[in-house]
Amino acid sequence: MNTKMRAAQIGKAGGDWELVERDIPEPGAGQVRVRVEACGICHSDVVVKEGAWPGLVFPRVPGHEIAGRIDAVGANVAPWKKGQRVGVGWHGGHCFVCEECRRGDFAMCVNRKITGIDFDGGYAEYMIAPAAALAAIPEPLPAEEAGPFMCAGVTVYNALRNSGARGGDLVAIHGIGGLGHLAVQYARQMGFNTVAIGRGKDKESLAAKLGAHHYIDSGGGDASAELQKLGGARVILATAPSAAAISALVDGLSPRGKLVMPAAPNEPLAINPFPLILGSRSVAGWYSGTARDSQDTLEFSALTGVHPMIEKYPLSRVAEAYEQMHSGKVRFRVVLTMNSD
Repeated sequence: MNTKMRAAQIGKAGGDWELVERDIPEPGAGQVRVRVEACGICHSDVVVKEGAWPGLVFPRVPGHEIAGRIDAVGANVAPWKKGQRVGVGWHGGHCFVCEECRRGDFAMCVNRKITGIDFDGGYAEYMIAPAAALAAIPEPLPAEEAGPFMCAGVTVYNALRNSGARGGDLVAIHGIGGLGHLAVQYARQMGFNTVAIGRGKDKESLAAKLGAHHYIDSGGGDASAELQKLGGARVILATAPSAAAISALVDGLSPRGKLVMPAAPNEPLAINPFPLILGSRSVAGWYSGTARDSQDTLEFSALTGVHPMIEKYPLSRVAEAYEQMHSGKVRFRVVLTMNSD
């Protein structure tokens, strides 16, 4: 077996991409080694590139939208086996002993780890993952599609299924980008009366293709008023990180409606409290999910035919691929592949 692997790392905060050769790592107890086949590039990888995460140790290999196969298994790992298809996402494990873990709420573990931040991620041919961070990939899903489901997919799928919306409820997806184009598909497949909110009439045909029952052009009028014409949204999932746009959406909620944010704008929200109070409306954030949540996302996607729209790049073109994501030019997810140059 070859003892070396290729990896793309950041050597210092704000540094350039470095394509390096490293020793292939060995898994320890409770860990597996994954031979990476594909890894999505997420906007959250910016915190590694720019050194914006507190306590981040360099050099670091980013990447938390990983799909591959188990290549080696450490001690005390069950039931995972060598050769098994697995994904690794943002949630990189939990401590099992804090108060939240004792309650079974592993996503809220106070000592949780993040893949590609607390340990090296998937911008490499191999990576080491805690067994607690693994999700089984259904055979029908190709690796390049499974990767984005491990962060973008699970974030919006999990947010929608835990939003309180029921089949037939009006659910609006704000933004038809990397998160939103998946959220529209999930909302439709979950049986919601699905509204896509985008800027520009040119996105209407895409929204319909993804499964939206209605399209609202936020650039052509008041999106909240249009939602109220439809009866008001039981849930609005805000995937476009614009504080001004998100703040304005509260008025589009039905009584007891909920605005859910899985994407973080850089600016504070400016929300009038009276619509919240008078209509018992709420605004909430949403954390991605655990490995089991990711596996549920993968299985639901395979079952219902949800697909990410992706652009593939080989690992050797990581700088170009990252810039494509960072500039917003990609439609809609960038995925690094390890099997070609």
